[in-house]
Amino acid sequence: MTTVPPARPLALPADDRALSPYTGYTRAHWEAAADGLLAAAWRYATPGGALLDLPGKPSVSGTRSDGLEGYARTFLAAAFRVAGAHGEDPHGRLDRYAAGLAAGTRTPGRDDMESWPLILDHTVQGQPMVESASVALGLRLTRPWLWDRLDPAVQDRAEEWLRGALRHVPAPNNWYLFPYTVAAFLESAGRADEETRRARERALDLLEGWYRGDGWYADGDGRAFDHYNGWALHLYPVLEAHLAGDTALAGHYGPRLREHLEGFSHLFGGDGAPIHFGRSLTYRFAATAAVGLGAVTGHTPLAPGVSRRLASGALRYFLDRGAVGDDGLLSLGWHGPHEASLQRYSGPASPYWASKAFVCLLAPEDHPLWTVPEEAAPVEEADRVLALPAPGLLVQSTRADGIVRLHNHGSDTVRPHGGESAAQDSPHYGRQAYSTVTGPTAPGNVPDNHFAVEVAGVPSVRRRVHPLGAGDGWAASWHRPVFASGPPMVPGLRVTSVVVARGRYELRVHRVVGAPPGARAVQTGWATGPEERVRSLLRGLHGWAGQDELRAPQGTAYTPWARVPRLTAPVEGTAVYACLAVLTAEEDDAPLARAAEVETADAHGVTVRWADGTVTRVGFAPAAAAVSVTVTEE
Repeated sequence: MTTVPPARPLALPADDRALSPYTGYTRAHWEAAADGLLAAAWRYATPGGALLDLPGKPSVSGTRSDGLEGYARTFLAAAFRVAGAHGEDPHGRLDRYAAGLAAGTRTPGRDDMESWPLILDHTVQGQPMVESASVALGLRLTRPWLWDRLDPAVQDRAEEWLRGALRHVPAPNNWYLFPYTVAAFLESAGRADEETRRARERALDLLEGWYRGDGWYADGDGRAFDHYNGWALHLYPVLEAHLAGDTALAGHYGPRLREHLEGFSHLFGGDGAPIHFGRSLTYRFAATAAVGLGAVTGHTPLAPGVSRRLASGALRYFLDRGAVGDDGLLSLGWHGPHEASLQRYSGPASPYWASKAFVCLLAPEDHPLWTVPEEAAPVEEADRVLALPAPGLLVQSTRADGIVRLHNHGSDTVRPHGGESAAQDSPHYGRQAYSTVTGPTAPGNVPDNHFAVEVAGVPSVRRRVHPLGAGDGWAASWHRPVFASGPPMVPGLRVTSVVVARGRYELRVHRVVGAPPGARAVQTGWATGPEERVRSLLRGLHGWAGQDELRAPQGTAYTPWARVPRLTAPVEGTAVYACLAVLTAEEDDAPLARAAEVETADAHGVTVRWADGTVTRVGFAPAAAAVSVTVTEE
């Protein structure tokens, strides 16, 4: 019986507030974090080092795949650490990974202590294809010190295992970049052929079709926009261009990363938190991978001090809030363990995709990323409202409390060929708004930031989001409400939604068309806990009849128990509703009562006068069109 040695907590250097006045973190902190996470994870390695069997509930892929995941994702952290130190490996980790590679590829697919699972189609046994990319990238980064020193027979076995990624079908999204990364490594190692060429071309062709502008890719043929932009869709091609010295590739994909960072850099709160939006949030500080990659490659609009402030801010945010447990391992969750933040594919080693954040270590010690003083993050400079028209998102941040809010009017997880089923509703996409200080409520609880039409007591769900545009302080979309029980849809029923953001205030306007008799409109606000520093306020301006507050006993990733404000009103046929919502850490409540008033309202829109005299007009097209929105300010 193998005895697991005791855990060693992360041992970080003392803060350096002279160089890093915002976070205290330096390059040495990043190195120490990588070292500590690797030391803890390797306590669970199999004797040959091929699998790292971290404790916890297995994923749907099974324990062998989970063990490979532990090897591959920690290898990525080790590779960035060693490559960034020009091959220096004081802990001898590359020898362990070399031994694990030899053991894992000796008899792939065999049910024994060490063998890696085969790479098959994503519908059969897909997860090993994901991990093949981390193995390949790790080998690419450490080639002079690991791959080039392997026995040729081990190299051949590893190549044969990796080629499984080239010969099988990925999931129809960012997964195509996994065989791309495998092919890039094999070509760098002198093993190029027609198979590697096809894998690279296929991935880049698909990537072109997924590019929507403003530096944003859809994660597949639909309209899924989230953190996968940074830690996958930008990361793999731009890093490959950098490692290969391919100026043509860099010239094509680098400017897109730069443009992405112009908007994405605004999605970090004053406390360092990334925006809590989209799937795979247990990857945590991997959200800074694009920031680090931009600094390393030069494809960034951010000053080096801003890049380090964002990256180190996110790393510190999670380390200070219990992301690493007493056992030294990254837990499955957000701060600490949080099951509602997970996907069915999440396993004990899944959080180690956070290793992608360590791409910043490829910047050497004398790089400005590490040598210049930290500078303020965008949220710390001024209040902002930033429209991202391509993904249909609106970013709203307030300097006083450091909160960033993301209004979603363009991202969903419905594939072009897919139906809209309420049973597939995802709290991480379907809500109207997300933030750096709140998370969506768990399934089965009252949904936060949601507009529903209740029919026969069954609330609707927003699945496919049809963007109508995003401009100066506003974003709009429409959707067909779908239902989990009873008829899945009501013929002719649709909801058009607009948000106008000013300072900390959100004007939310909805027009319902085709509501059946006896239906009810419901609008909820932000979910907050009774002991949190942030508060959620909601005030009806037009159309609403009732107001109350509901409990969400399963809470969010930020609080174990939450409450959600709610507005209600009867609805039939066509009706327009308007309200103000606020998520704030500031103390005064009074401004909500006098922040804005409706001057006129009818089925075609509303006119709202703000306290400073500004007038906002939200207008809807005639019912026959019902998908056109204009927002003007006088």
